[in-house]
Amino acid sequence: MASGCANGYLLEALHPLKAHVQNGRLVLDEPTDLPEGAVVELVRADEALLGDDLDDLDDEERARLHQAIDRGLDDVKAGRTVDAAQVIQELRARAASR
Repeated sequence: MASGCANGYLLEALHPLKAHVQNGRLVLDEPTDLPEGAVVELVRADEALLGDDLDDLDDEERARLHQAIDRGLDDVKAGRTVDAAQVIQELRARAASR
């Protein structure tokens, strides 16, 4: 993720970027709005898709995570959802009142 997360670049940090290797260097295949000098941590796509070893979860924590995801999917199927724009608006209002 980009080091600029604390500086308002969280959404950009969560947006995956594509790059290719050219002369031993990674070259982005698309433009980015990251500021000059921003540090970006890269993870190969095949590693990100394969490995459970890319996090610090133990087996019990991973099982709880999977259960929580399953409950969330059940909520979506049952229509128990909240509009994301509404949630973001409420979070911004809460942050502004601090």
